[in-house]
Amino acid sequence: MPRAINTYIRLILLDFIKMNGAKTTRYLPHSGPRGKTGGSPLSPRHPKRISAHWCAGLLLLLLPLTSSANQQVDQAIQQHLEALMRPIAQREAWNGLRITHNTALGSTPPANCQQPLSVRGGVANSSRQRLTLTCPDQPGWRLQVATDMQLWLPVLVTTRVIDRGEAITAADVKRQEIDINKAPRGFYHHLTQITGMGAKRRIRANQLLSPALIAQPLAIKRGDKIKIVATQDGISASMSGEALENGSKGEVIRVKNISSNKTIEAKVLGSGEVASIF
Repeated sequence: MPRAINTYIRLILLDFIKMNGAKTTRYLPHSGPRGKTGGSPLSPRHPKRISAHWCAGLLLLLLPLTSSANQQVDQAIQQHLEALMRPIAQREAWNGLRITHNTALGSTPPANCQQPLSVRGGVANSSRQRLTLTCPDQPGWRLQVATDMQLWLPVLVTTRVIDRGEAITAADVKRQEIDINKAPRGFYHHLTQITGMGAKRRIRANQLLSPALIAQPLAIKRGDKIKIVATQDGISASMSGEALENGSKGEVIRVKNISSNKTIEAKVLGSGEVASIF
């Protein structure tokens, strides 16, 4: 049962107690001839005596029924969200994914459904979900809810400060569970995704690793003396050069041919070696 409804019912109970006292009996209106009072409390022609405690007891009986219906709704939503995310979790190999949700019921569940609830709606790429629940054996049973879905996954964060261009090793990271819906810039879950990569810029300790922070480690740094390889028509030649930019393997950077003093573009082949681009 929603907390607000529980609270509301309890306030009604407290109101009964405050108005009537522990041993006071109140009388609820009962139709009868005008102008006449008194008489037997069992007479249909006079006010009917009903203890406030009887009313309170009836209200208390409603609590477990509504709570049971609410629990059924909560379980149905949880199962639906897990089924919604299962294909993605399997494709991405998200080991240890844990799903939770915070649901605000638009109204009180009508009653406990005798069959498993049917749930429709929801999208896997959003934390905010709008769902519709129905009961197969009760045509009028329908409930619309809004829920916030949390996806808790162990991801990689740094254990120390990593300087720009420095290679990242397994010893430099640890796993920490976060709600990945709150990591819009991305994250890494597997060590193989980051091993051998380098920092694009200085990374703080305990910082979440994201694609914007890492890249292939620098193979060449600005000012390095390098070998420029030129190949054309099956003939290769090499010459000395100087790197004018930092570069990782596969990147194209500007280099200077020391012999001709010309600046050309070249593709980084590895540490200290580039291939000229004609």
